[in-house]
Formats: sequence, C-alpha cells, structure tokens
Amino acid sequence: MDAVAGLLDGPRARGAFLLRSTMDPPWSLRIEDEAPLTLAAVVRGSAWVVYDDGERVRMGPGDVAVMRGPDPYLVADDPATPVQAVVDPGQDCRTPDGVAVPIMEIQGVRSWGNVADGETVLVTGSYALDGEVSLRLLRALPRLIVLAADEWSCPLVPLLADEIVKDEPGQEAVLDRLLDLLLIAVLRAWFARPEAQAPAWYRANGDPIVGPALRLLHHEPAKPWTVASLADAVGVSRATLARRFAELVGEPPMAFLTDWRIALAADLLREPGATIASVAEQVGYSSAFALSAAFKRVRGISPQQHRQAA
Repeated sequence: MDAVAGLLDGPRARGAFLLRSTMDPPWSLRIEDEAPLTLAAVVRGSAWVVYDDGERVRMGPGDVAVMRGPDPYLVADDPATPVQAVVDPGQDCRTPDGVAVPIMEIQGVRSWGNVADGETVLVTGSYALDGEVSLRLLRALPRLIVLAADEWSCPLVPLLADEIVKDEPGQEAVLDRLLDLLLIAVLRAWFARPEAQAPAWYRANGDPIVGPALRLLHHEPAKPWTVASLADAVGVSRATLARRFAELVGEPPMAFLTDWRIALAADLLREPGATIASVAEQVGYSSAFALSAAFKRVRGISPQQHRQAA
C-alpha cells in the first residue's frame, strides 16, 4: 500500500452525492454544505470558484477542482453574478432569501440546472468523510486544488460524466468507485508537484530506505513490528532506519505506527458490528484493553467514547 492508498484505505465513497449541473448564464451557486471534500469537473464551458476572502480560479473544459471544507465558496459563470441559489448541508437548496429555487429544475437522472442542455456542464461529487484516516488526508490538502486539463492526462472525467446520468442496477456503487478513482488520480498528480507541499511522510515514500518501511507499516499495521524487525525487513541496520526515518518523516517509526494504528482503529470503530476487541486485532493490539489504553493516550478519549460521539 502506498501513501495515497493509505490515505484512502479507510472511508471510501459510500453513496456519495454526485450531480450533473447544466447551466446557461447567468448562474451563481453559493456552496455552504460544509462537505469535508468535494470534487468538481468542468465537462463543457467554464466556471469560477470564488472564496469569500478573494481566492478565486477560473476552470475550463477538463479542469478538475478539489475543495476542502468547511469554508463556503461560490461557483458561478462570473464572480460578479448575483447568487441565485444556496446549497446547504444535506444538499438542500434555497434562494438567498430562504425560499425554493424557481430557476433550477431536475433535468434528468442526477441532473439539475436552469436548462436541459446548458452552455456549461459540471460534474460534482461530495464526500461525507468523517473517519480519522480521512482527517489525515484533509490535513494534507490546501483549501483549493485545481488541475488544468493540459497539465495532466486522465480519462475519468468524461467517463464519470457519461455514467452519472445512467440509472442501472448497481449504478451507485459504480459512481462511488469512479469518484474514488478520480480523487486518487488528482491527489497523485497534485502531490507530484513541488508547490504541493506534500506531508513529510508522503515525500518519504520515494526514499529507498524509508519508503519500503512506510509501505510495510501501511500494509501490515497488525504485525508486531519493532524497529529491529522493520529494519531487517528493509535490509538496513536498526540505527540507519531509525535515523533516516526520523529525518524524513519527522518522528520515529514506532510513533508513526502508533498514530497510523489509532487512525485506522478510529475509523473501524464506526463500522456496524465492530467490537473493540475485533478492531484491536485488526490494527495490532493484543487485546481490547491494550487498544483502549493506547487510544486514550493518543486521542484523549476511550474507543467507546469515540464511537458514541460518531
């Protein structure tokens, strides 16, 4: 498992909100849904993404944006166009005055807008990510990422645009997986850029010593790792691994492993039917008591309290 897969290995899209928006100008949508992570792709035409503090970007055909919540933002044909609709949590839609939106209508399966075949067509997918593994991802991202069509090569945008309007058995699962694939492709392209300022542990994946060690910890968190056994697995001395790991990742190997195990446990505890004992076994603790002690030490609350809060 590599770094991006590790980020996404807990919560994946499950019944994600996906919508095809078709618009003729003028149009302006204020997004206040507080979604932790949203992807928007321009299939045809153009759109502006504008934040309240002035950060803005214009998107053209094939461009993909990732917005990290919960800050509200505007999506419009032009930054000067008055807001016509506000999207609230739960994807409820209203006018700025709080009444139903008369100019926007259902235009087909998962399609919505002010015209059936608009000048601009957007495909949007929103994650309701609330697992601790997802927080690792969110902490690694800026508020807004935009990849222009001529800066990367990805066939997923037109494929998602085609699939989003289909109403076939299993279609929700198909769309969830396509959204995941698009997110992974965007993250892979983004983190490859020098300006991305990827987290230290992500950059360290390219190191010939630390990279294999990180992949082992990501892939086999339940194994009873020690610095010595990890060093042996990657073919270096214990001292070499400990020094190199701390230099590149910013913390010792076992501290990283503990955080990763607790992050995985935090997400697994939300699964129906999961017990503290079963989760402990999956993430490398010998008993429910051992996991509870480590969880409380790292997070400040017990696994039971964490599950009740979720």
